[in-house]
Amino acid sequence: MPFTIAIDGPAASGKGTIARALAQEFGFPHLDTGLLYRAVGAIGGDPTTAARGLNPDDLLRPGLRSAEAGQAASRVAAIPEVRAALIDFQRRFSRQEPGAILDGRDIGTVICPGAEVKLYVIAADETRAARRAAELGADPAAMLAELRERDARDAARDTAPLRAAPDAVILDTTAMSIDEAVAAAAALVRKRLERQAT
Repeated sequence: MPFTIAIDGPAASGKGTIARALAQEFGFPHLDTGLLYRAVGAIGGDPTTAARGLNPDDLLRPGLRSAEAGQAASRVAAIPEVRAALIDFQRRFSRQEPGAILDGRDIGTVICPGAEVKLYVIAADETRAARRAAELGADPAAMLAELRERDARDAARDTAPLRAAPDAVILDTTAMSIDEAVAAAAALVRKRLERQAT
């Protein structure tokens, strides 16, 4: 039976870092679903057409990790037709053997509501801004404003708003090192894997 791990949370909370580490530790393929929306935004033109024609090579486009691509992703992600076009891609990925890890903003609530593990990763706004600013070489104050604007837009959208699934485990990484955050997440996954095996 496939084992799906859904990791959600706002930008720069640590969800991508945790997802990549878990993929390496447990040998599961990983999909950063935010890249799908970043690629759609980067392609330009009609977002729905871009989403319907998206292919794996589009996820390798340069510049998809930039702040500009993140803002473009947030805008196109609010379009219901874009989300609908990308749902099947994500769900197929999630149910492969032996399992899969997906991180994003609506994995546990919309894409994989039946996921065996659901994590919702958070961190204080200032901590997230400092992390992202260091990653991109940007001004922390400007990054804080950008993150808050994006959070508000993602939480307020009608389709698949940013929120924790009712049964998600909340992981606050504000005061955690990367190793501590990964260890906490891995312990939860191990416990669920053991339970499924019995």
